[in-house]
Amino acid sequence: MITILKDVAEELYSMFMGDIWLSMAVLAVAAGTAVITELTPLDPLIGGAVLLVGCLLVVIGSVRRSALKAK
Repeated sequence: MITILKDVAEELYSMFMGDIWLSMAVLAVAAGTAVITELTPLDPLIGGAVLLVGCLLVVIGSVRRSALKAK
């Protein structure tokens, strides 16, 4: 049982540390959206849209960076 938990922990660590830029950008988008929705009278649905668009832009940027690196 401990071996399985250790393997899962190692995989999660390598997944997030494998592309640190992506991880940090997604966390920044999530934190920014949380701050905006908490500090302003913004509708939560708009906050969700900001989160969706922000994460999509981060993923597109990450794919673009990887594609340019592969050339």
